[in-house]
Amino acid sequence: MAGTVITPSCIVICLLIHTALCQDCSQPCDCPAESPLCPVGTSLVLDGCSCCKVCARQAGEPCSFLEPCDHHKDLYCDYGVLSDTETGICMAQEGQTCDLGGVIYRSGETFQPSCKHQCVCINGVIGCVPTCASNIRLPSPDCPYPRRVQIPGKCCEEWVCDQIPQEDTFQSVMAGRSIAYRELSGPDVQPESARDNCIAQTTDWSECSATCGMGVSSRVTNDNRQCQLERETRMCMNRPCNAELEKDIKRGKKCVRTPKSQRGMRFELSGCHSVRRYKPRFCGVCTDGRCCTPHATVTAEVEFRCPEGDSFRKKMMFIKTCSCHHDCPRENDIFLASNSRRMIGDYDNDM
Repeated sequence: MAGTVITPSCIVICLLIHTALCQDCSQPCDCPAESPLCPVGTSLVLDGCSCCKVCARQAGEPCSFLEPCDHHKDLYCDYGVLSDTETGICMAQEGQTCDLGGVIYRSGETFQPSCKHQCVCINGVIGCVPTCASNIRLPSPDCPYPRRVQIPGKCCEEWVCDQIPQEDTFQSVMAGRSIAYRELSGPDVQPESARDNCIAQTTDWSECSATCGMGVSSRVTNDNRQCQLERETRMCMNRPCNAELEKDIKRGKKCVRTPKSQRGMRFELSGCHSVRRYKPRFCGVCTDGRCCTPHATVTAEVEFRCPEGDSFRKKMMFIKTCSCHHDCPRENDIFLASNSRRMIGDYDNDM
């Protein structure tokens, strides 16, 4: 919806963008009816006048007052690189680099370690999104046993149809067990919904994708109205990064298993912050080489509010207890989801 945006004096804007050219934001907003569709991993942000939503410029790309850099990735527009005072280059704030397989990435740098993932380094932490579709194909009369296969020359797996089940194929087993229908007979029998005929199947939550800071875990379930296999995700945080948890270890002990935040804190996700403050439990540390990971958790929705004014809700893992063991993932491992330690007692909860 169009509206008039009044900003402080041009002098303040000039100081903020480090140029001698003042930007006029006093005119009514004239924005497209629909927001632009941004590439995978690119944020949708407000322009410099806080008027229209635009796709944020990425590291090394030209930027301007109306085409800002992706602040969710700690990027800023450096106007001192080019002679043109109206245009700069997106640069990363000074932050910790990331090491993945011996390759060093700068904070704010986007890269693809494989054709199946697009990743970004943000102050020492790597976050990734899949580039392959994670759709699930259900069995049907013409395709009773669907399964994924790797096609030569293609990156992403594709679905094929088998007429007989394949041994040791997870997709076939899940697809074959995802729906159980009872035969209906008789003229007075009313058709039932897929939900009424469904045998609910749900996998365990995967481990958090980050050893510290915000990460993601997922599971597959058909516990929905359509009785269709879907992948659910939730945000998770095993512990804050750079937290000095060793000081909480009591004398004579080697571990602190499940310390609790003493002060209320807001969760941060892509530059957005939780509306409420929380005092969550975290997994602690050991001094004998063991690592501590979640053992029992609860899932609840958290509302986030962004600087642009938008808000959204995300499911988030809250830790109840942790266990300490020697089966430790590697630091900064972005593929922790493949490391499956069973968590117990997880249930959804309204907080």
